[in-house]
Amino acid sequence: MSAFRAFLNSPVGPKTTHFWGPISNLGFVTAALVDTQKPPEMISGNMTAGLFMRFAWMVQPRNYLLLACHVSNESVQLYQLSRWARAQRFLEKKEPEEQK
Repeated sequence: MSAFRAFLNSPVGPKTTHFWGPISNLGFVTAALVDTQKPPEMISGNMTAGLFMRFAWMVQPRNYLLLACHVSNESVQLYQLSRWARAQRFLEKKEPEEQK
């Protein structure tokens, strides 16, 4: 019980925005996972490429839950960016030229 009480009253516990912010950020990860089923033409390359995780690491006190949310979101967004790049023909496989 004392461990639970310590978690409740910690600087990143459920009484703070350091807890509820990352929990709500999981909505972004869920939305990105749902978007993997949509056609790649609907993906915004600019918005997808603009995401970063540095903010999550620099928050004090260090918030590992927020960092985990950002890492998860970045992973899904990189997949989305690769889908967008393939749809835009940026990642086409080049066939080797025949040697004469």
